[in-house]
Amino acid sequence: MQLLIYRLVYPILWIISKLPWPLFYAFSTSIFVLVYYILGYRKKTVTQNLQLVFPDKSMKEIRKIRSAFYKHMCDMFLEMIKSISISDEEMKQRFKVTNIEKLHELETEGKNIIVLMAHYASYEWSTTVDILTGFQAVGVYKKIKNQYFDQLVHKIRARFGSRLVANRDAMKVITEDQTKQGLYMYGLISDQTPSLQKASYWTDFMGVKVPAFMGGEVLSKRLDLNVYYLQVEKVKRGHYEATFITITEDAANCDDYSIIKKYLRLLEKQIHNKPQYYLWTHKRWKHRNATPPQDAVID
Repeated sequence: MQLLIYRLVYPILWIISKLPWPLFYAFSTSIFVLVYYILGYRKKTVTQNLQLVFPDKSMKEIRKIRSAFYKHMCDMFLEMIKSISISDEEMKQRFKVTNIEKLHELETEGKNIIVLMAHYASYEWSTTVDILTGFQAVGVYKKIKNQYFDQLVHKIRARFGSRLVANRDAMKVITEDQTKQGLYMYGLISDQTPSLQKASYWTDFMGVKVPAFMGGEVLSKRLDLNVYYLQVEKVKRGHYEATFITITEDAANCDDYSIIKKYLRLLEKQIHNKPQYYLWTHKRWKHRNATPPQDAVID
């Protein structure tokens, strides 16, 4: 059944990826109308999240952010599909790195690095970095249940040379990489919600006390990897600019939890500035009323 669904859906995705840009975004607008006005996909969750973190905003302001978010979300997920066929040169025109020289310096120094990312703007097109540097980009991701669509995600994200590692295998694979030759750049989307049994550290995110995802900090301190935040901004429809911001270049000697806290502050600044580009459909604050594990650190 999984294979049948994949074979039915993939040709449609391929056709969408080949649409000229004006038609592509016209199609995205029609998907927005369907998702937002007709299906109301997770509209309740989005509204609750926005009201939770922006208690001072009026309902009119919340609706405005909500509508703009859904338009962006439809663009972003269709842009992932566009990655099936987009050329390297066009991708480099649409996803630019403002300080690529920083990565070239790290290449010269032979430094492996961890890049903390977020569900903000275009995290899917960040794989463009792989064609701009000599690093082997390695993305840590959550495996999709349908094995054929999981393979498709691998294919799309590997278009520019990136490698994917399932989150359950990340520690083992990244540790093994440090014994090999070559330069590695590990990308971790670190604003996910950990399971309650793994919620070892709780801190404020957008003014709400929640557990933090600690994978990036644990890996960087254990392996002494430089840590950067990839700050992606949406310039206009279909165009993004990314900047590598240093979190630490001495991870092994950082105070506990300082890396994740700096990451969260950088992300918060982006969200406050342009909230419509954050992924409000995921239940980032679902554990806010839960009881932390007995040995959890609460900041």
